[in-house]
Amino acid sequence: MSQIKDMLKLENVQVVDAAKDWEDAVRIAVTPLVKGGYVEERYIDGIIANAHELGPYFVLVPNLALLHARPEQGVIKKQLALTILRTGTVFKEGQAPTSVLLTLAAEDSNSHIQVMRELATLLSDPKNIEALAQAKNEHEAYQLMVSEA
Repeated sequence: MSQIKDMLKLENVQVVDAAKDWEDAVRIAVTPLVKGGYVEERYIDGIIANAHELGPYFVLVPNLALLHARPEQGVIKKQLALTILRTGTVFKEGQAPTSVLLTLAAEDSNSHIQVMRELATLLSDPKNIEALAQAKNEHEAYQLMVSEA
């Protein structure tokens, strides 16, 4: 079984119209993992604090952010969440808005390596990122993620 399929649950996929700002986008994107018991509420604060300190380290390529913080910042159990923002959010002035937000909760520094490989393969093609950004609903976005894996 693919790691993406193993780590991404349909209930952790959401399509949202917009966020007030990038911090709100982080809160929205991490909320399914908080509600599901995969991370503590403070994981949201960890991602935001890290971004204030380091800049938006999680924007990997245009239109894709991989939100994550250190395991000790509140991870309970490994999991992924996917948020599509119809109106993307700007994480750094001068950057294009980002619409596809993947949130990774990793319990340690090694257990998520395989899922990262699969995500890198899937998301190295800008067409796949664009397809996710344009997904009609949560189910379609979920299928795009797991069918390629």
